[in-house]
Amino acid sequence: MAAQGFRHLVLAILVFAFESSLFSGVVSTYVRPPPRQTLFFHHKDQDSASPQQVHISLVGQDRMRLSWITENSSPATVKYGTSPGVYDNSANGTTSSYHYVLYKSGEIHDVVVGPLKPNTVYYYRCGPDSAQERSFKTPPAQLPIKFAIVGDLGQTGWTNSTLQHVAKSNYDMLLLPGDLSYADLDQPLWDSFGRMVEPLASQRPWMVTQGNHEIEKLPIIHSTKFTSYNARWRMPFEESGSNSNLYYSFDAAGVHVVMLGSYTDFDQNSDQGKTPWIVVLIHAPWYNTNTAHQGEVESEGMRKAMEGLIHRARVDVVFAGHVHAYERFTRVSNGKPDNCGPVHITIGDGGNREGLATAVICFYYCLSMWH
Repeated sequence: MAAQGFRHLVLAILVFAFESSLFSGVVSTYVRPPPRQTLFFHHKDQDSASPQQVHISLVGQDRMRLSWITENSSPATVKYGTSPGVYDNSANGTTSSYHYVLYKSGEIHDVVVGPLKPNTVYYYRCGPDSAQERSFKTPPAQLPIKFAIVGDLGQTGWTNSTLQHVAKSNYDMLLLPGDLSYADLDQPLWDSFGRMVEPLASQRPWMVTQGNHEIEKLPIIHSTKFTSYNARWRMPFEESGSNSNLYYSFDAAGVHVVMLGSYTDFDQNSDQGKTPWIVVLIHAPWYNTNTAHQGEVESEGMRKAMEGLIHRARVDVVFAGHVHAYERFTRVSNGKPDNCGPVHITIGDGGNREGLATAVICFYYCLSMWH
């Protein structure tokens, strides 16, 4: 991306950043707030056909995917328009569900609407008989654009605080680099998470990628990875030429964003390694001075396999989650400061139940790399 264009890009990084002062290789004492318990959000509407867990995502330049769940069967239909109560357009989509051991999901509806005008508010109703009108705003066609970027969100009291900050930011699009619900096999927590984020995710596109807490594989009992994530959070992978919902790319207001998968094949010859990018999101950070998550193949192996590729593509910034802390590096490549490398930013402190990570492991290394 040209320097002038990048200067006009507004990146709203909405995180709980821990505050440390670095002086003479010593980190000052900082008492991190303790983790909070997981919350559970119940379905308030008793009508089993009532749409819930509504969220939207970008599909191409001028379309949106609207996703929602009903407890019973209902047509996947959306009516929409640019004036409240006036729906000049309608679209039909698909319905699916999934089983996970003894759990059966509700009916998952996906409908793509468009073409849509940029930077415009649309009013819509999900389902043929829905009494509730919702609205969403499309992203602008040109810079500036405002991204909210939150990693390791979870569903705790801290999550609520994070989402309140997001709601006040007047953002255009939210990017989430993995670890969404922290359901960790407990499937009703996916439903709870969908209800929790609906007030925001139904109004602005949420673009997500997977983390380790989305794997949810049980040997013998349930051997398929990412069953719940892929069923509930369908992203525009096909439109970007990807063969997997676990990694994809898209354009927004002149910014090319790539959502990479830390927990799928990232070999140089894999399908994930064939496209040049500008802004990249991953889950497991390639650079990390925290004691948490050191030496993991998803970090070190992926960096070795793909760092040269993103360096040649002149990626501007790489956002990561996984480590529950905030950390920002200067431009770096191959473990050294590099003016042609990307800025790496860890934002894995969105509010999950596990709490904040504790301490850095190498203060002098941190001093030499921190910008």
